[in-house]
Amino acid sequence: MADGEETASTTLPQDRRASEMAAWIAGDSSGRFTLRRLQVFWTVAHFSSLTKAAKQLGLTQPTLSQQIASLEEIVGTALFARLSNRLVLTEAGRHLLRKTEIVLDGIQSLEDSVVEIGQGLRQTMAIAGLNSVLRVVLPKAMEAMRAAYPSVDYDIHESTPADVVEMLYGRRISIGLIATNSIAPASAGFRQVPICTDPYVLAVPESLHLDGVSDPKRDLPQSAHRLLCRSIQFMFGTQHTQRVQDWYDQHIPGNWPFARVRSFEVALGLVRAGEGVCLAPSMSCVVGGAAIDGVTLYRVAQPPREIAALLSNRHATQEPYATLVAALSEAGSGYAPPPMRKTPPFLAE
Repeated sequence: MADGEETASTTLPQDRRASEMAAWIAGDSSGRFTLRRLQVFWTVAHFSSLTKAAKQLGLTQPTLSQQIASLEEIVGTALFARLSNRLVLTEAGRHLLRKTEIVLDGIQSLEDSVVEIGQGLRQTMAIAGLNSVLRVVLPKAMEAMRAAYPSVDYDIHESTPADVVEMLYGRRISIGLIATNSIAPASAGFRQVPICTDPYVLAVPESLHLDGVSDPKRDLPQSAHRLLCRSIQFMFGTQHTQRVQDWYDQHIPGNWPFARVRSFEVALGLVRAGEGVCLAPSMSCVVGGAAIDGVTLYRVAQPPREIAALLSNRHATQEPYATLVAALSEAGSGYAPPPMRKTPPFLAE
């Protein structure tokens, strides 16, 4: 834009400037930008992949490419450098991203500000997270929230950590409850508020006694040893699966991945039925505030899950989100793992 044009735009009558701004936000054809194009650009910039961004936005890749091409035509320069299967922001792209985040944050703040807490209107807080955290920690935080925000209700999603991060990027949720050691460094753009530490345990059928066992093959009856070697494994990403398998290979040589499941609840149900053993977070073994019955839990030398609330910096200081996060931290600090038996000698190494 020429200097004369820029000067002229700043001297428009206030009502005309407001009208043009409203048209620009609404995506009117009279505006050069649209809010939708900025949302598309922001999503592609954060995922660095048209495939992932298209999935998040619910668009086809050709449509997404067309939106980006249109935006680049408006700006007059490339916003992304295409490197193999990745998109990398150019200098112009980085500049536009900074400005876009200001606009999108402003729109989100505008949406949030129209909800009046305590005036008979309800505000919905969208939360996604791990099943066990949603069952054990969140209810106590919700109870504490009722006194300060009785009109708040909740939209709760049980999701994997990767899906939680995607939902945060897509602004479909405001708070994610995840294990920090299960997410990529890319999610570091969000504020992480520690909630609690969740140790791992080896869950076995109550008929399998491992106390004092140094050599399972020698110290256990043959049927008990076969049961110990049947591992029921929760499948969550290649890296997690490999870490779990490495643990079994180190501590229970000759183990057989008897069943692969997609939730710890299913895994523990199989353990309870006497089908095998499972390495699981202690919180997943809690039902109704008590340890699941029919299962014995043994301490293991495995790094614990570090549970945290993940949210934007803006939500971290905005009510009622700040109060909910504080309530989650308080509830997490009071979390007591279920009773566990001492680590058997063969698992102590």
